[in-house]
Amino acid sequence: MSDEEARQSGASSQAGAVTVSDVQELMRRKEEIEAQIKANYDVLESQKGIGMNEPLVDCEGYPRSDVDLYQVRTARHNIICLQNDHKAVMKQVEEALHQLHARDKEKQARDMAEAHKEAMNRKLDQSESQGPPQAFAKVNSISPGSPASIAGLQVDDEIVEFGSVNTQNFQSLHNIGSVVQHSEGKPLSVTVIRSGEKHQLRLVPTRWAGKGLLGCNIIPLQR
Repeated sequence: MSDEEARQSGASSQAGAVTVSDVQELMRRKEEIEAQIKANYDVLESQKGIGMNEPLVDCEGYPRSDVDLYQVRTARHNIICLQNDHKAVMKQVEEALHQLHARDKEKQARDMAEAHKEAMNRKLDQSESQGPPQAFAKVNSISPGSPASIAGLQVDDEIVEFGSVNTQNFQSLHNIGSVVQHSEGKPLSVTVIRSGEKHQLRLVPTRWAGKGLLGCNIIPLQR
């Protein structure tokens, strides 16, 4: 497809797009048709309430003289035509509302996708601006066979998260001690920096043959 054809195709699809004004115009047309149908039914009502199906001849087969046959026939014909028009307009209204609803759903999906993308970009920008996580403590020594050793902690591991303790809320080693005391027998998530790489470990504070619940010595880092 050439650029000119693509432009014409785009212009054509935009021209064919249904708008709220189009729906309002269709609703106005629907109400207008309904008013005309009512007016023609009023004509039939004025002719002795003859309606749409009552015979226009008397019992002897002669044209009725008590009603205006021309008015009745004209009103009946108009009602049939208007009812067909009304049906067509209602179909147009239904299709237009369907198009508007589908377009609104597409727009909502696009907006949500853009909002998600923007949030992800903002999160990425924040993480890049904050740089790598900062360690607040360091593993100074580990006893063989201890819970710390079993969990995979190593000497010189720099701790960036220890359970609920992190760089933002760490004040002293008492914070780590409190978490350990309240987590005996329960797994703790510990994140360390080792040789420039981040490692996440599962440490379970447990009573063992040695001293304490961890079997390692942790020292705070100067910040």
